[in-house]
Amino acid sequence: MNDTIKLGNQPVGSGCPPFIVAEMSGNHNQSLDRALRIVQAAADAGVNAVKLQTYTADTLTIDADGDDFIIHNSHSPWRGKSLYELYKEAYTPWEWHQPIFEKCRELGLVAFSTPFDEKAVDFLEKLDVPAYKISSFENNHLPLIRKAASTGKPLIISTGTADITEIAEAVETARLFGCNEIILLKCTSSYPAPPEESNLLTIPHMKDLFGTPVGISDHTLGVGVSIASIALGAALIEKHFTISRTEGGVDSPFSMEPDEMRLLVEEAAKAFRAIGSVVYKSVVYKSAGAEETSARFKRSVYVVDNVKKGDSFTENNLRIIRPGFGLAPKYLPVLLNKRASCDIKRGTAMSWDFIE
Repeated sequence: MNDTIKLGNQPVGSGCPPFIVAEMSGNHNQSLDRALRIVQAAADAGVNAVKLQTYTADTLTIDADGDDFIIHNSHSPWRGKSLYELYKEAYTPWEWHQPIFEKCRELGLVAFSTPFDEKAVDFLEKLDVPAYKISSFENNHLPLIRKAASTGKPLIISTGTADITEIAEAVETARLFGCNEIILLKCTSSYPAPPEESNLLTIPHMKDLFGTPVGISDHTLGVGVSIASIALGAALIEKHFTISRTEGGVDSPFSMEPDEMRLLVEEAAKAFRAIGSVVYKSVVYKSAGAEETSARFKRSVYVVDNVKKGDSFTENNLRIIRPGFGLAPKYLPVLLNKRASCDIKRGTAMSWDFIE
């Protein structure tokens, strides 16, 4: 089981903070300048990586308007378009990849892409990408997985639309052809995806089943689902990203804007720190070094009236009060009627040393 891998120079997996990926997709609106501004905005928001998609309309489909080639889903932002029209609008020109990747590296971001055919892998190899993403709709494209795996670079495989058998085939193929560093992503392939269809409990199950780090490709709106996934072990979070939804873009209806992405980065870091370990004794204000402060707000047995040596302890001179520096409240019945071994001043925390 390889539960930690590296993307670029950053570790991803068990014990590592969640790795946040901003997916540009087609939100550049066919403007290189806008694409570079998206990269800058992603860096400013604090993400770890920016991801592109590498294809052309002709490598994905054919220019046809038959019913098979039209998107009919009433909930889809692309309803009524042909596949060819969608991909022609959304694709990232291949000549843009190098300047976009250079901008990412300049800003300290990991930059990689989703290839959609073997030629795209060859192209991306020339740009020395550090990893490959296999999309949900390509996870049954075993020739593509073989090609990407044979580079020896990490594969991030999205599992939307796939059942366990198909995921197993993809993972087995990747390993057979030389890839030992795999991240699987839980994904609901709806755009946008309803939170109730996220089924995040699949994340730890998938991790145990396939022995890989597991993350989420999150198409829901907002940050809630992504933050919840961290508590279940998500090692990587991928969200579609744009500068402004109002400016349009093929994925803009379910893409995050800069302020939202910055919130995700900040809250993801908090969620990761909050996981901690199994601890049952809560310490208040631990960062202030105050387990003592915690005790101040608990109860314990105190001497509440001056006691002379030899006096009996009674309900009049012992009480269960705050703070908690004396004996635990459960010992009060044991202390009653015992005799004092010394003089004790009112307001003293009760101790076993005070018993004859």
